[in-house]
Amino acid sequence: MTTPDLRIVHGDATPEEVAALVLALAARATPARAPASRKSEPWRDPAHRMRKPLAHGPGAWRSGSMPF
Repeated sequence: MTTPDLRIVHGDATPEEVAALVLALAARATPARAPASRKSEPWRDPAHRMRKPLAHGPGAWRSGSMPF
């Protein structure tokens, strides 16, 4: 005969309370995993929101208003 891993020594626990206790102890005993690294999305990059430097010289007024 095997000995139980958990034994209620005082009080009258319901099956739901015992299940909650076992779940809490099991969650605490499980080692924490490192979060999965996510691939960086180009649209989330803050540099994406920055504009190109303004052009200097002849025709600069045209390139300042037309981003293409």
